[in-house]
Parts: sequence; structure tokens; C-alpha cells
Amino acid sequence: MYKQLVAFNDKAVEEGLSRQVLDPGSRYYGGTVDPGTGIAWVNHTTGTPSIMSYWGAALVNPDSDYYRDMELLSRLELAAEFVLRRQHKDGTISPGWTNFHSPPDTAFVVVGYAQLYQLLKQHDWEPLSTVRANMLLFLERTIPALLTGGGHTPNHRWVLCAALGFLHELFGLKEAVNRAQEWLAEGMDMTPDGEWTERSNGIYSAVSDIMLIHAARLLNFSQLLDPVRLNLRMMMYLVHPTGEIVTDYSGRQDLGRYHDLSPYYLAYAIMAQLDDNAQFAGMAEMAGSVLTDPGVCSVNVLVRMLLEPGLRQASNHIEFIPDRYEKILNGDFLRRNYLVSMEEAGHYGRIFHSRLHTDFGAPVVRIREERTSATLMTETPSFFSLRHGTVRLLGVQLASFFNPGYIPMQEITKLAGGYRMSGEQKKGYYGPVAEGLLPATSKTPVSPWYLLPHQSRLLTHEQTFRVQIDVIRNENGWTMHLEGSGLEDIMTQISFVFGNEGELTSGDLLITEEGHYIWTGDTLRYTCGEDWIELKGVNGLEHRAPSVREASMPANCKVILANAMTPFYKTIHVTISPSLRNTDKQVKAP
Repeated sequence: MYKQLVAFNDKAVEEGLSRQVLDPGSRYYGGTVDPGTGIAWVNHTTGTPSIMSYWGAALVNPDSDYYRDMELLSRLELAAEFVLRRQHKDGTISPGWTNFHSPPDTAFVVVGYAQLYQLLKQHDWEPLSTVRANMLLFLERTIPALLTGGGHTPNHRWVLCAALGFLHELFGLKEAVNRAQEWLAEGMDMTPDGEWTERSNGIYSAVSDIMLIHAARLLNFSQLLDPVRLNLRMMMYLVHPTGEIVTDYSGRQDLGRYHDLSPYYLAYAIMAQLDDNAQFAGMAEMAGSVLTDPGVCSVNVLVRMLLEPGLRQASNHIEFIPDRYEKILNGDFLRRNYLVSMEEAGHYGRIFHSRLHTDFGAPVVRIREERTSATLMTETPSFFSLRHGTVRLLGVQLASFFNPGYIPMQEITKLAGGYRMSGEQKKGYYGPVAEGLLPATSKTPVSPWYLLPHQSRLLTHEQTFRVQIDVIRNENGWTMHLEGSGLEDIMTQISFVFGNEGELTSGDLLITEEGHYIWTGDTLRYTCGEDWIELKGVNGLEHRAPSVREASMPANCKVILANAMTPFYKTIHVTISPSLRNTDKQVKAP
């Protein structure tokens, strides 16, 4: 794997050289252009520091074609000068997206920049002195911002702690340790089964893991490795047979998007060695097999391998993840006990530039039979997803006009052969504000709606809509029993979201203006390669609404809609192609 990474890195070096701005009259002189925006940025993903990591790793590595290449060195010098120029006077950087003068985005860069600086410092090659001096100056200038700066999201705290750890190591700053301790005093936002607040298996769980590994080592807080271990164990059950990660219930931008295991490589590899853990070693090998480049600045695998040569050696003690299991995540987590305490926090449900992530710890069921992989979810738009060979059923969702939008399932319980999920929505109306509670503006010619004490209105005519879904396994696939009750004549819509790569080969379908399909009957088959899924159970068109307000559908997918009116009781059969079907006795996960 190491040799392959060196080859990947050399290709990345060449590609980065082609994007460097070489016009001395440009304010981006020396920076490397982000292909997506056409601008040279200082950030840890598409920015110049990531390209610098490729260049630096090549310059000091005798195995690289660019080892001690003077032309590459001159380009690296220009890049380091660009990064220094674009640093704000307060020591922060602006990454080029929503954040400006951002301490957490600066921290991401510091984590990567510090490791590259350490790598360059290890090599006694005098021509590197200018680059090293400029990099160290950049890092030194970040100190005031990271000693005082805040963040937006849960994972930002751990990124800041890692960056503070590197500043402590480089500059001997006791203040950096103290600031990190302030963040760490907030406690770990993780369930006993290993789920982070943001539920972002594709991006931010991996971020939290590697950042806490750095913080634990640099700040000498070994207890920070415990939540990392929990999350890495949990992730063993959140990988589809193709290596795709389960993102169907994420609380961040990876929701429903394709992500693989590669961001977890360093965390698994480091912890496999530290704990002599064969399963972590197996996961590291799986993650390493899908690496296509060394990684962005903050998690550059080759830089870390050059700093820790032991990571280059594959473990002789490898145990691969189970390919047959049934696992309930967060099933015993007392989530409701935490939610009822939220009023005591004093924020009244408001948080700025972030969200409270009240879906944290909601139960998830993962079932795998070799190349077939299913997920049952609560507190998210989709309640079911399935992978079967090359077929991707990205989500099954239920939406209604009652409280326009998706109906998230709130509870999940085990049944014989399957699971029962249920959700409940309430909606009412609000009476006039009592005379004694009205503001003074109510008696003036202008009485703004937003100045009225809406919290004091009495609730009237509250209605309740209940949904229950049983998902039962059988030898041919799955059977779903869907029930909507409590009120009559609520227009509802069941959506089946498939990957765009497959084809619909049968079924009675009406196409909508949005390019989706309304399923009116017959057996529906979706095929991808030699694999297929069949759906059966819809008879007729109960209403003609092509969509539900506030229930937006993902782009670049094949969306099948089934319309129903309450009360309804529907049975939908999901049959999977027999070539991959496995009827062996189910193995329970530990």
C-alpha cells in the first residue's frame, strides 16, 4: 500500500503543479486553484495546504520521483508565501465557503500544516529552510486565534483540541493545554454504542476520531481514545458489501451521499497498532484498499506514514468484519431521558450557525447477509434502505400533507422476524392572546405579528396522525406493512429512491413534471447489472398529487412514488434477485 500511495502522491504532485498561479500580478500568486471554484484558497480540503502536503511529502521521500527536485521546491516556496499572505491579521484563515476568519477552519489547516512542518524539519536539507520558516511563522500566528476562538459544530471542538495539541508540541504552550481542557470539560457527545452527535458516518465521525487520537497523544490524555474505540467498533456494522458507508441517517451534508471507508484509514491503522486489534487492522486494510490519493491536508496518509514508518507495515494479525449479522445500534440508549432535560439547558431550543441534533442516539438497525445489506432508521426522512449486489435502494420514505413533509419514525421495536416502527404527528390551532398578556403595541395603529407572545396562546382542535410500519424478513426479501390512522383523507406519499445507475424494467408508471414516477400498479422491477429488486403491492392511484410540500427528493436518483389516502393499510413486497439470496441461519452480532 505504501508504494501505491507514493505513486498516487507523485500524480497529485503533477496535477497540483498544473493548477498553481504563476502570475506575480495576481493576488493568488503561488496558490493552487480549486477546480470547483476557480479560486486559490487556504483551506484543508481543496486549498493550497493540501497540495503543499503532496509536494512536501514528495520532496523528502527518496521513493518519490520528485525527491529533492529543485523546481518543485521553488513551487513549494511560492505556495508557502501565498498561505502566509492570505492569513488574516488575527491569525485565522477564510476557507472559501460559509466561514470567514474561522478558528475551526484554521485549526483544520494547523493539524495538517504542523504535520508537514514536522516532516520537513526531520530532513536535514538546507534548501527547505525558507519553506520551514514560513510555515512555522504561519503556525505561530494562529496561536492567539486558537487560544481564544470558538467553533460552530460538535466536531469543531475536537479539531480545535488537536490543533492546540500541535501548537503545544511545537511551541511548548501551556496555554494551549489549558484551552483544550476547557473544550474537553464539556464531555464526550457519544452514545454507549459509539455514535457521535452528528451521526455523520461519511465525514465527521472520521474527523472526530482522528482529531481525538492526535489530542490524546499530544496532550497526554489517553482517555480520549476510549470514544474513538467505540466509534471504530460501531463503524464495523455501518459498511455495505461494496465498501460504501451507511449515510442514510446522517445529520450533516453526507446524508444519502456516497462515501467510502477511506477517511477512517489513519484512525483504524493507528488504533490497530496501539491496541493490537485484529478487527481494526482488517478495517484499516479495507479502508486502505479504496484510497485513491494520500488525502487532504489534515489527514494526509503519506505524511503520517513518513512521520510514523511503522504504519507502512501491514499487520500480520487481521480479522475481517463479519458479513452476516443483525445489530441494533442505540437500542438501549435512554435518549428520551436526555431530551426531556433539554429545557434545563436554558437555550430554549435555539442555537446559532449550527443545530442541536436532537436525533442523536436514535435507534438504527443494521442487517447484513453477505452482499445484501439493509438499514432501518428512526428520526430521519428514510425509514428503510437496502443494498443488494449492485442494486441501491437508497431510501424508502413516507410523507404527508398533514404536517407537510416527511414523517420520521420515532420508535422501533423487535418483532418475530422483523421490526415495528411507529411515528406520530400532532397539529392544532392557537387561540387569541389573553388581554392581560398583550404587548403595548397591540393598542397602537401598527401591531406586528412578531411582537405578540405566541407562546401564551391556548391550543385548540389538536389532531393526531399515526403511522405504523412493520418490516418483516422472508426467504425472498422483505415485506412491509404500512398503516396510517387517526384521521381520514390525508394525502400521503410513499417514495422509493433508487440509484440513477439502474433501470426500471417494468411496472405501471406515470411520469411527473419533476421527472419522478408515480407507481399505479403491476410489479415494479429495478435492475442494475445482473441484480434486481421487485416491488409489488400498489393497486391504483388514490390521489394525483405529484409531490408533497417540504418533502424534496434527492437529485440524480430514480424516484418512485405511491400515493395513498388515510386511513390506509398497505402491504408491499420487496423481492430480491435469487443469485445473491442467502437463507442461512442469521448470525447475531456481538
